[in-house]
Amino acid sequence: MQDVQGLPDDREIALDRVGVAGLCHPIVVLDRRSEKQRTVGTFEMSVSLPREQKGTHMSRFVEVLNEHHGEVTMRTVPKILRDLQTRLDASSARVEVEFPYFLERTAPVSGATALMDYSCAFIGELSEDEDDFVLRVRVPVTSLCPCSKAISERGAHNQRGYITISVRTQTDLDGDPQLVWIEELIEVAEQSASAPVYPLLKRPDEAHVTVQAYDNPVFVEDMVRNVARRLQDEPRVHWFEVHAENHESIHNHSAFAQVTWSRSEPQ
Repeated sequence: MQDVQGLPDDREIALDRVGVAGLCHPIVVLDRRSEKQRTVGTFEMSVSLPREQKGTHMSRFVEVLNEHHGEVTMRTVPKILRDLQTRLDASSARVEVEFPYFLERTAPVSGATALMDYSCAFIGELSEDEDDFVLRVRVPVTSLCPCSKAISERGAHNQRGYITISVRTQTDLDGDPQLVWIEELIEVAEQSASAPVYPLLKRPDEAHVTVQAYDNPVFVEDMVRNVARRLQDEPRVHWFEVHAENHESIHNHSAFAQVTWSRSEPQ
């Protein structure tokens, strides 16, 4: 049969990325407590396309993914990227996989437990001069407004916020990225807010979390700076981007802050 995608193209326009998106596939990721966790990833996979080639072979993306149906981590994503480069004869390849990550959370007073999900992503890119991996974690938190607390006789407004942390880590002696656990970034985010968010709270727990938030008021700017300071003190982290957004409870808009930082000297 004729290979239409492989035909030449006379418009002489190279494409940065072509590929597939919204591809769901079961994956296994590393879990600090249970070693491994089964979940479902939503993949976006792409390669560069030279100017002389009409199209890429979309079926090969699915074939490569099927061949890597096991563990998906910072150490296995580069293998997927290399296979994409080879199978599609491309100079660069990119993979982004988003997945829910589940942790059992314990209420602070009653000890009641329930599972809570966190939106996470692995983003890998491979080219002739670049080998990149980014871990992204989105964490729901509670924030209480310092201004509202200062100007009110009773109470203060609070809201649910989301802190999104993206990190690149330093490489080890073998040139592989050092491991930072998803759980560690969740802990950093929660410690930087007014209080954590829990999947299950009894009345004593709700009272505890309410007081905890009232005693720890933070602006959205505070949360970003708190996260940044903690990550700057972590020698495994080479680069990070922190984005915090509050879904305001007394406004019809959200408030956000963001910062990007890179370590100048390798550790």
